[in-house]
Amino acid sequence: MAEFTLDLNDDQKAVREWIHGFAADVIRPAAAEWDEREETPWPVIQEAAKIGLYSLDFYAQQFFDPTGLGIPLTMEELFWGDAGIALSIVGTGLAAVGVIANGTEEQIGTWIPQMYGTPDDVKVAAFCSSEPDAGSDVGAMRTRAVYDEAKDEWVLDGTKTWATNGGIANVHVVVAVVDPELGSKGHASFIVPPGTPGLSQGQKFKKHGIRASHTAEVVLEDCRVPGSCLLGGKEKLDERLARARERAKSGGERLKNAAMATFEASRPAVGAMAIGTARAAYEEALEYAKTRTQFGRPIIDNQGVAFQLADMRTQIDAARLLVWRASWMGTTGKPFTSAEGSMSKLFASEVAKKVTAQAIQIFGGNGFTREYPVERMHRDAAIYTIFEGTSEIQRLVIARTLAGLPIR
Repeated sequence: MAEFTLDLNDDQKAVREWIHGFAADVIRPAAAEWDEREETPWPVIQEAAKIGLYSLDFYAQQFFDPTGLGIPLTMEELFWGDAGIALSIVGTGLAAVGVIANGTEEQIGTWIPQMYGTPDDVKVAAFCSSEPDAGSDVGAMRTRAVYDEAKDEWVLDGTKTWATNGGIANVHVVVAVVDPELGSKGHASFIVPPGTPGLSQGQKFKKHGIRASHTAEVVLEDCRVPGSCLLGGKEKLDERLARARERAKSGGERLKNAAMATFEASRPAVGAMAIGTARAAYEEALEYAKTRTQFGRPIIDNQGVAFQLADMRTQIDAARLLVWRASWMGTTGKPFTSAEGSMSKLFASEVAKKVTAQAIQIFGGNGFTREYPVERMHRDAAIYTIFEGTSEIQRLVIARTLAGLPIR
């Protein structure tokens, strides 16, 4: 039996140091500027592309790390640099995963390269799922996709919201309802190719945090895409819908639990993002506390400050262990019998909000200004308890899982 260890192997250490170097040398110096501009940091994305950090190949390598730690290590270091810029770098990955999970080999080979572009001409992609009335409640989705058999086209109509890269993306992946009677089981995903008429950007959101990441509505009006843009193909969709109709009569909950397993496996990555932001704020506060003097001594000599830092570090390390456990479970196929994925995302996101707030407190008045980065980190941290499932949804998932109840 292999000995239990939390030591990273040499490859993992090398990747972590490589990403940390990029975050320190390229992302950090640009963070304040792009936060103020509230624009996509194209030059930084291009720099990431030039070294292979902005590419499907890199993220695929990390995803297939047999320990499950490749993705959380990557996310923690990038988001340690800056959450807004990091989200601009990794946002395309969500759309890419949607294609890989549901598409054919031909669709993957056709569309993934167009999502990333080239180092000299970088592109981004957008995954469009949330709607004004369908965030946590995916069953309330209204965007429709109707098949025009005569033209072999799908006609998309509806409005998506909170779409990272929405409207500026080269490729959009849109989730739409194809069978309203099946609720969330009647959804399908579609590629909207570049320049397709009927797709437009709606409102661009001016956000509290992660402001270097473009977030907007995507409006679909009589948006026609070829039949080949249905991910997985029409035959596969018809078979899946037929099975869903049968399972709706008996055994439908098994389908719901299988879907929840997918979410459980992806949520630790968001937890790792939160840890990166929390760690950055903690390190800034620690350094400030060691150098800032009041009453003739560094403020870290005061228990009121020192104990805060002790709690901050303890909570960050505890959050990382939960994320690593859930990531390992997802990669090795261990069942999430206690919603361990949701646990990791819930705890890490709450820690990020708390730690960044404590960092501002340690900085005092300076921490409340934009002259110091902890103010930005605190604004960025607020998103972690909201996107990819709010803290309230995570608690609901955990509670119902512990009670043996289906997740609705």
